[in-house]
Amino acid sequence: MTGDETPEPLAPAVANDNAAALDPAGVDAALTRIAEAVGRHIAREHMRVRKAANDNDGDSG
Repeated sequence: MTGDETPEPLAPAVANDNAAALDPAGVDAALTRIAEAVGRHIAREHMRVRKAANDNDGDSG
């Protein structure tokens, strides 16, 4: 390279450069884990609400 030449600019990397085809088994496993986590979270919320509604059910003597 001599002093006159300028290097060609590099093309920016594409932001959504994902694989053309995803592994269906891997996608299914990931979605199952997400669904299980969401289900556990919803169940905890419902348990908290029921516990708060029944907090005066103990022996009052």
